[in-house]
Amino acid sequence: MNTPPVSDTWARGNPYEQYIGRWSRRMAPLFLAWLDQPAGQRWLDVGCGTGALSAAILDHCRPSSLVGVEPSEGFLQLAAQNLAGRARFLAGDAAALPLDDAACDVVVSGLVLNFVPALPAALAEMQRVAASGGTIAAYVWDYADGMEIIRVFWDVAVSLDPAAAPLHEGSRFPLCEPSALNAAFEFVGLTEVETGPLQVTAAFADFDDYWRPFLGGQGPAPAYAMSLPEAQRASLRDQLKSALPQAADGAISLSSRAWAVRGRVRRDT
Repeated sequence: MNTPPVSDTWARGNPYEQYIGRWSRRMAPLFLAWLDQPAGQRWLDVGCGTGALSAAILDHCRPSSLVGVEPSEGFLQLAAQNLAGRARFLAGDAAALPLDDAACDVVVSGLVLNFVPALPAALAEMQRVAASGGTIAAYVWDYADGMEIIRVFWDVAVSLDPAAAPLHEGSRFPLCEPSALNAAFEFVGLTEVETGPLQVTAAFADFDDYWRPFLGGQGPAPAYAMSLPEAQRASLRDQLKSALPQAADGAISLSSRAWAVRGRVRRDT
């Protein structure tokens, strides 16, 4: 069987919110608590998406300023709409940030780094816009293990269609584990690098609550699901329903773990 095409592109905010956004909004405050930055800092949110992390920064960190940069017009519009007047949002790419040198004190990125095609260039850009002594930090889903919403989907998909194995996000994104994150940050010269786990539980009312977001077609797993012929998609749905742990009332609880990483910018004077 030929492997169906799959897109990593995120273009529309509402399907993302139903699929992953509702869990990423719960993860963001945990990341900020772990990061533990003082009030009054100038923040940059790289790949701000629909604004989950930006909203948490505004609610928990008392920034002096906040800029969100995002390449997707649909996501950018939703973030600006949700946080109008509280932050500035700019169209831009992680490897070409539209800010001046040393314009920020804290540069963060939530659930994005694994999708960046030229990560060293993007991290170098984050350092460029950060002040000396500033912090660069990020978090990514643990696709290979602790992000069960997505891992179980791909485990079942590959069991039914071995040709889908190269699409499994657990193998596609080797960055998403502590040693790889640590190495990526140290490679570009960041100092005091450390990593840590972030954990939430994703609770679904029933199987349909879990399955429905995959029909939005946006993101790797939903794109794969919607690329299948109807009969294959129905088989995937049935096997997933059997594989997921369900309580007596049909409720499903799944682990949603991310790995966080941070480092400090040091420049020679």
